[in-house]
Amino acid sequence: MLHLPELIQDLGFILIAAAIVSLLFKRFKQPVVLGYLIAGILVGPHVSITPTIVESESLQIWAEIGVIFLLFGLGLEFSFKKLAQVGVSVSITAVFEIIFMSGLGFLAGFLLGWSTMDSLFLGGILSISSTAIIVRALDELGLKGRRFVKVVFGVLIVEDLVAVLLLVLLSTVAVTRSFSGSELFLSALKLMFFVIIWFVLGIYSLPLFLQKIRKYLNDETTLIVALGLCLLMVIVATKTGFSAALGAFVMGSILAETRDGSKIEHLLDPVKNLFAAIFFVSVGMLIDPQVLKEHFGVILFLSFITIVGKTLSTTLGALISGQSLRHSVQAGMSLAQIGEFSFIIATLGLTLKVTSEILYPIVVAISGITTFATPYLIRLSDPFCEWIEKRLPNEIKNRIEKYQASVSSSASRGTESYWSIHGTKIILNSVIVFALVYFTQIYIRPFVFEKLGESSSISFGLAFFTILLSAPFLWALSMSQNIENGSRILRSVETFLSLIRTFLGLILIGFVIWQMAPVKGFPLILIFILFISSFILMKLSKPFYLRMERIFISNLDDKQKSTHHHRPQLAPWDATLAEYVLSPESKLVAQTLHECALKEKYGVTVTLIERGSKKIIAPSRDEFLFPYDRLFLIGTDDQLAKALEVIEIKPDDQVTEALEVYGLEPIMLTDESLFKGKSIRESGIRERVNGLIVGLERNGKRILSPDSSMELFSHDLLWIVGDRAKIRALKNSGA
Repeated sequence: MLHLPELIQDLGFILIAAAIVSLLFKRFKQPVVLGYLIAGILVGPHVSITPTIVESESLQIWAEIGVIFLLFGLGLEFSFKKLAQVGVSVSITAVFEIIFMSGLGFLAGFLLGWSTMDSLFLGGILSISSTAIIVRALDELGLKGRRFVKVVFGVLIVEDLVAVLLLVLLSTVAVTRSFSGSELFLSALKLMFFVIIWFVLGIYSLPLFLQKIRKYLNDETTLIVALGLCLLMVIVATKTGFSAALGAFVMGSILAETRDGSKIEHLLDPVKNLFAAIFFVSVGMLIDPQVLKEHFGVILFLSFITIVGKTLSTTLGALISGQSLRHSVQAGMSLAQIGEFSFIIATLGLTLKVTSEILYPIVVAISGITTFATPYLIRLSDPFCEWIEKRLPNEIKNRIEKYQASVSSSASRGTESYWSIHGTKIILNSVIVFALVYFTQIYIRPFVFEKLGESSSISFGLAFFTILLSAPFLWALSMSQNIENGSRILRSVETFLSLIRTFLGLILIGFVIWQMAPVKGFPLILIFILFISSFILMKLSKPFYLRMERIFISNLDDKQKSTHHHRPQLAPWDATLAEYVLSPESKLVAQTLHECALKEKYGVTVTLIERGSKKIIAPSRDEFLFPYDRLFLIGTDDQLAKALEVIEIKPDDQVTEALEVYGLEPIMLTDESLFKGKSIRESGIRERVNGLIVGLERNGKRILSPDSSMELFSHDLLWIVGDRAKIRALKNSGA
């Protein structure tokens, strides 16, 4: 008798339970993630009425792989470029909400009498919202074009990055058992240093690599290459002291910037979904229903804190960042839940054995309650905003509006943009110089000393070699680029930045010499000569750096160059530019814009129509609309919501039922047939069955799409596409 490994049997139990429960949750329109958790409870060791898995340790390895692919997928959706585009406003909202909820979670744990480590992890868990749950809820409610949704998505992008940072920092705290501010600061600097280096190297090399091998890339090889790169980054991250999840997230974020990012994301979906299901089921296996029963009051208390705290903190953060009251409240009520990253943080505490066992099931229960409440909170956000606006004193509303207007003023955007560009250049080039010093010290210096011996002259040569490697980046850091046509403020900023950049360049050169050569053993004149020679090298390295910069920027825009989806800001004030696809079922199909009267009926303006690769800018009133046209509308949230009802229409159930009764059926004409001797057109078959004769067989010969003038004979076999019931009735009548 053949022996089935227990691991395969356990995997079968997990996937069968996950399939059954997830189908039920789909049927009742609930998040499938909750179904996976319940499936985990059913096959876990705490429930005896269903088959229980045996090799939980082996399945835990599968769950860790699930975390890697889940973070890889989130990275593909993340994109560092999106983070740069969300703006200061959304970043302020996200940071305020995260700090507020982290502190509130820690305070709640302290009040419940939990340990410091449990309270610290609880704060991190409650600060991160669920991207998957929010995206699905907004899509099902048809709100993706609303203005507040842009704020929500921006906050989620920032939260994803902060969540990865929390994973690293909480790991450091858990391992060292220390809460030293200096250690946490150094850990954060180390994280930033390596993420920047990985990002720069990845953006510089990966698009070039993918371009070289693109002719060999089909779906299979693309997926294998992407997974190979993901696991390579996981290995690198682990070797440098970070978590595997961080490596997967970073590689996903880098690949998201390439033109193959969308394709990889699509190909990864089945793999990610499989392993994510195993991960969430394994999460559910750790939940003891008895623990949930015993701590039901705590679960309700923390769920209440999560919903109220996240709603309040996001609303306040959005108001501080200059959003309107309505959009702030809507964003706050949309983000009032925890999800997949919270599970991963809770799993980290359990894996490192630094948190209590009760924290894990409590967190999962909070996620279930807040996830279930999310669609209802989003749906209630509009009436709740109206309720607040009616009761809020006019003086407060006027102050909020004035503050919003002052924050959104564009008077200082030129200076802010200039600071942003030069600040990015300073940080990137400084990090690259530090990385080159680190590389030389760790790898080149020991090798040279082993081969040539250790001496002052060799150390001095290594210092010169390191400066030679760093010269292009020292030049970019130190040499200012003057503004030819700029305001007085920008010229002042330029002068100030010139001094800062030159000073930083001198410090970095001194740092290289201090790290690589014993300065005390050399006369100052040698240092001066070294400085002069390095300055000359920096001058010579200008063309080399500019070429590298062009390649980097070109690779960074790789995805945009392939999609051409860059669109300027078109909507003023509180209006929103929304993008909708015209459904074939819409009554607007085959009508002109004048006949549709979208502006007259709903108050929205059609600014752009995309039809395949064709773009119709500022379309005229005589422009016809066709199915699947992509319409770009400007209007308020309420106006767009009303227009959406006639633009994007889901297929009616009756249409689906009609398609089910419509099909292909054969009829053999008899000697007594009424149709014998008549042409297809004269027979009237089309009208009787509401269909068409698409094929005819006569004496072994097959005729596809016969002409309507063809005469019908007895024993002809007709293939008819039409109403199945009517065709069968005609057949039974002796046709």
